[in-house]
Amino acid sequence: MSTDTIISIRNLYKVFGNDPQKAMALVHQGMGKDELLERTGHVIGLNNVNLDMERHRIQVVMGLSGSGKSTLIRHINRLIAPTEGEILVDGQDVLTLNTEKLRELRRFKISMVFQRFALFPHRNIMENVGYGLENQGKTKKIIEETAARWIGRVGLSGFESHYPGQLSGGMQQRVGLARALATDADILLMDEAFSALDPLIRTEMQDILLDLQNELQKTIVFITHDLDEALHIGDSIAILRAGEIIQTDDPQNILMKPADAYVADFMKDINRARVLRVRAIMNTLEPGDEGPVIKGSTTIEEALQIFAETAGDKLIITDRKGLKVGRLTVEDLIRGIRRPTTAEIQAEVFTNET
Repeated sequence: MSTDTIISIRNLYKVFGNDPQKAMALVHQGMGKDELLERTGHVIGLNNVNLDMERHRIQVVMGLSGSGKSTLIRHINRLIAPTEGEILVDGQDVLTLNTEKLRELRRFKISMVFQRFALFPHRNIMENVGYGLENQGKTKKIIEETAARWIGRVGLSGFESHYPGQLSGGMQQRVGLARALATDADILLMDEAFSALDPLIRTEMQDILLDLQNELQKTIVFITHDLDEALHIGDSIAILRAGEIIQTDDPQNILMKPADAYVADFMKDINRARVLRVRAIMNTLEPGDEGPVIKGSTTIEEALQIFAETAGDKLIITDRKGLKVGRLTVEDLIRGIRRPTTAEIQAEVFTNET
């Protein structure tokens, strides 16, 4: 495991049923999900998942309903035990932890934000946010000071004495986020955290999360079935299908080079101008190239606006360190916006597969 990897999942299998070990023998012989269910009544939840997650980054895991994404995230803090495999957190296999060590992991190392908020209805907002700190054994003074600070950070100052039932869904999810952050855990697990929210509130919560992440630099594992959300917040995306990882990569690479027809189908209706970053389509910088300088994370839509406001014929692209690494013309941006044809997608997939 590299020094930049904080979570490493290795050869992970989960089979649901009365005799998963017996079913695993058939899985190792190559039996697929449908045949295993028909012959044994067992269900493959995860099938040989291997995934490294980098420290201080947002790892998105996405897929359709039943793909195994929520099952996967619950293995990280061992809410679910695997049938086979390893889950390493900072080099420590969580499957080897005894009850006390596992409790310590959940109290101090990993926090979780749930889809349906999971707030205590009989506790007010201050008490809900401070719950994890109580479990850590903090003093009442520290709990109140820390909870108040995080309530303010998510924009809910003045609601400390309110109860969850008095708040909207978006406000309740802000409480859930504040509760997770209050424990100062290194790792934040977010299981479909924003999917129950209305679209506008959902976008607002995504932006709040990104603003906090820019400052706090947590390791976030974010589960979603929404591709727009995945592309908006993810530093890396892993796509699951029937318990298997089909592709894991930088979001821009997945968008430009889908691994197979399944992934390509996911991407076909995306507004490329809004989600594709210029670093994915830039050309090599040549001697003498000059022009307005923009970050590689700039979207095509934003870059077009910059072209419209300047008289130059190219833009100069910089990396995260501010170094000039490429250039773009209007023609490059137009090609980036154009949705590839089915034949082009098939050709790209064939190239990737071979």
